[in-house]
Amino acid sequence: MVAAPAAETVSAALARVLAPPVQVEGLHRLSGGASRETWSFDALDGDGGRHALVLRRDPAGYSGHSDRSTEYAIVVAARAAGVPVPAVRLLLEPSDDLGAGFVMERVEGETIPRRILREAQFSGARARFAEQSGTIAARIHAVPVSSLPPLPVLGAREQLDQYRGLLDAFGEPHPTFELGLRWLAQRAPERPAAPRLVHGDFRNGNFVVSPAGIVSVLDWELAHLGDPVEDLGWLCVKSWRFGVAEQVVGGCGDVEDLLVAYERAGGVAPDVETLRWWTALGTLKWGVICIGQSLTHLNGVVRSVELAMLGRRVAEMEWDLLAILDGGW
Repeated sequence: MVAAPAAETVSAALARVLAPPVQVEGLHRLSGGASRETWSFDALDGDGGRHALVLRRDPAGYSGHSDRSTEYAIVVAARAAGVPVPAVRLLLEPSDDLGAGFVMERVEGETIPRRILREAQFSGARARFAEQSGTIAARIHAVPVSSLPPLPVLGAREQLDQYRGLLDAFGEPHPTFELGLRWLAQRAPERPAAPRLVHGDFRNGNFVVSPAGIVSVLDWELAHLGDPVEDLGWLCVKSWRFGVAEQVVGGCGDVEDLLVAYERAGGVAPDVETLRWWTALGTLKWGVICIGQSLTHLNGVVRSVELAMLGRRVAEMEWDLLAILDGGW
């Protein structure tokens, strides 16, 4: 059981950016987020204003992929460039006694993909999903690199080396991933001459969706500089279709609509085989990540049923990867 942050502690931290005294109401944990706690609440400031907010923080003992101050700065830069993201209000400091994280505005909408993909109220959002995803991706990739904090540059070959290293470190036999790594290495695209901002986890599940469509993009902890096609390929990974396998783009749309919208918004649309390569890499990455997440639980670093359950997903990723190597999606 994860201990809730004390409302009084949250109030004290918010007093740096809101008129004191600050009163916190309705503090509760939101579902989802295997590697990050998300707490929703309202804050009443001393002037009578009410603020709908979310606290995002790492669980105790968890080491994330990026420093929280870096993620905070990325979201600020993305918002300034017109990317739909929540406004961030407060970067936590050690003296706040709340761990590593930040406070951002709460954006109303749905994030659970199975609801987005099945409930009638989201039918219009589903119809626009591929087009909106392409437009938003183009905006992300147009964020001026000069406005960003220092970020690692991770092209195709750097990531192949990274996930080869992780797979070897786990010490488990996964012949399908070995085959996939060989196939990917033989076809790897070169790093672009001018790497762009890549979200790194651009997919259904990290979007806030209203009946009108995508209203916000969440979870920037994997952001880096690299090949923009990475985000498009990750969006097409079968796991993010959540059972609607025939709709390649997030379970809602097709590749052509995604690429047309991406190009219309200023992006350079890849050819289908390059997109397929990045989708194959994304599938392999998610499979390796699932192994690591399950080991995080099994080794006692973070005890979590959700992390443990990800271990069973590995076989699905192996099956999906074989389908892509055979020319499918």
